[in-house]
Amino acid sequence: MTHFHRRSDVLHVEDVALPVLADQVGTPAYVYSAAAIRSRYTALSEALADLDVSIHYAVKANSNQAVIKLLGGMGAGADVVSAGELARALAAGIPADQIVFAGVGKTKDEIRQAIDADIHLFSVESQPELEAISQVAASVGKSARVALRVNPDVDAKTHAKITTGKAENKFGVEIGFAADFFTRAAALPAVRAVGLSMHIGSQLLDLLPYEAAYTRMADLARDLMRKGHALELLDLGGGLGIEYGADKAPTPKDYADVVRRTVGGLGLKLAIEPGRWMVGAAGLLLTRVVYVKEGSAKRFVIVDGAMNDLIRPTLYEAEHRVELVSGASETAQRPADLVGPICETGDYLARNRDLPLVNAGDLIAFLDAGAYGAVMSSTYNSRPLVPEILVDGAKWAVIRERETVAHLIARDTVPEWLV
Repeated sequence: MTHFHRRSDVLHVEDVALPVLADQVGTPAYVYSAAAIRSRYTALSEALADLDVSIHYAVKANSNQAVIKLLGGMGAGADVVSAGELARALAAGIPADQIVFAGVGKTKDEIRQAIDADIHLFSVESQPELEAISQVAASVGKSARVALRVNPDVDAKTHAKITTGKAENKFGVEIGFAADFFTRAAALPAVRAVGLSMHIGSQLLDLLPYEAAYTRMADLARDLMRKGHALELLDLGGGLGIEYGADKAPTPKDYADVVRRTVGGLGLKLAIEPGRWMVGAAGLLLTRVVYVKEGSAKRFVIVDGAMNDLIRPTLYEAEHRVELVSGASETAQRPADLVGPICETGDYLARNRDLPLVNAGDLIAFLDAGAYGAVMSSTYNSRPLVPEILVDGAKWAVIRERETVAHLIARDTVPEWLV
């Protein structure tokens, strides 16, 4: 929380008081700390400095142009999973030769866009995809670099909806089929298989699954090289967890020790794809209390933010830390559910949280919301997307404007026979 702190009992992001942002931009709004993002990147890159590792920011965590550009300025490449994310990364100034394209369902049009841009690498998730990449590359007279994404069948011990490395998950090729993949790739005219990749899941707080998966990948890499396949790189994926609540997250040094111990001696270039770890703890959702509803069994604090703005509690049973922005810090705490205005019982941002007495108009912050917050938001109930704000020291800027209802309505077209 060094970049999120209190001065005179008012919560600040770096040198900016949150009530100032609420007054000038309104609520709800996402607020990010540039210094927090920089410090996360620096900590991870320094922990891995003795290894030949490239860092590719997973754009899906937070795809705002300012966030991508900030990380690109630190030296990060990009990990993308759609043509839209590819376009965002390029527009933010990430060099094409630092972009890795993953995902199980790349269309031929997306493949063509990536080949036209001369990206660094495709992470290939199936043999049909390998064939499609070769066909598209051949049609434009180019050759595409690919790495086989292997499913190591390791339980990441994380939420079922964000685990990706077990045999029953849709991602990657089973480890036993890897040799056949490289044999097939060698026979195709317009692809060059240069490495292996993996990603076993998101929000990992236990390093043992990494140890197991990386050990399997190291064994596989050695076996393939013994068989004559010229490997150049090993992409280790992302997924390093952050501390949302009481959970204790591993440090960059802890993680680097696992990398060094398992794959550091292979003689291959390494790549990692952190997303949540870079930006999750660097952001918060700022909301304002609309009503406080006292019931016989429950106290409800109704705020102007909702599940369409931050869906993680509803979708993943995620628990974000909650802080009253100012005042009431010494008053008695009572449990409450913090809920939004959406017409769904599942519309909650926190449940059974001890809170002091709060009143309509009070500001409440939901912390650790920099990843998979704004990027997963929707316009359900015709609620416009909320703004995003980047703070850098005493400076701040709106990096995504608040949408308007008029803008939402203007997206629709009424057919002439209804006019």
